[in-house]
Amino acid sequence: MNNKTIVFGAAGQLGQCLKRVVEDNSLDGYIFADSKEGDILNVDAIEALFKKYNPTHCVNCAAYTAVDKAESDEQTAFAINKTGAENLADMCNAYDVVLIHISTDFVFGGDADRPLNELSATNPMSIYGQSKLAGEQVIPTVLNNYFILRTGWLYSEYGNNFVKTILRIGKERGEIKVINDQTGTPTYAMDLAEAITQIIASGSNKYGLYHYANEGIATWFDFAVAIHQMAGTGVTVLSIPTSEYPTPAKRPIYSVMDKSKIKQALNITIPDWKDSLKVCLSKLTQ
Repeated sequence: MNNKTIVFGAAGQLGQCLKRVVEDNSLDGYIFADSKEGDILNVDAIEALFKKYNPTHCVNCAAYTAVDKAESDEQTAFAINKTGAENLADMCNAYDVVLIHISTDFVFGGDADRPLNELSATNPMSIYGQSKLAGEQVIPTVLNNYFILRTGWLYSEYGNNFVKTILRIGKERGEIKVINDQTGTPTYAMDLAEAITQIIASGSNKYGLYHYANEGIATWFDFAVAIHQMAGTGVTVLSIPTSEYPTPAKRPIYSVMDKSKIKQALNITIPDWKDSLKVCLSKLTQ
């Protein structure tokens, strides 16, 4: 079967990673829509793309991801993360297209003490988390053929992310303070992009909600230490509690995800976060 996939949010971090994976693996049938052509709040624009390309799959990488800004910009966050997702789901339903939608570990309340699976209770602590959960919840009301992939702590060579910020600040100051009481898993967006292309290539119809993050567990402090050790910068990383670094939006204290379902049902192999970090740093420091 020849798949044809439209990617929305192509200019974002994950969208750029998907483009790279597609190019590196010489994959056919991918169309990358920019924010003007592929505005997920513009139903006519979405339909024009669906009519033009007749896709089998649609990937939604478009999202409002400014976590702290969302606290004072609730309307925009919900428009993009909920209404935009619903618009794509509606169109996928009308044109019999499979939707792959990206969600987040921020849908959880952070009070767990063991890895969270797809049945774990959600309780978002921020407007961003609430808007992403609303997007997750609206999709199944209009569409059956969907994969929702929850991920978290995304970084890569592209866009603004923790790895690039920590390297830059470390270089400027020689010493940085990083939170050591929030626990999750750093996830290389290239690995998630690979997984998305594998799901599409497989033609799987095992639809539903899945968790995808790299293997392993870390705090932001652990992550920062690993970045500077692997990059050989000599920067000192100091540990601080969340209370010393207040932000407008609350973050989950614990958001490690159980990935058993995606590994078993969709046959996805997931690298350890430290191995993937080495790969990313080697590309950033070339």
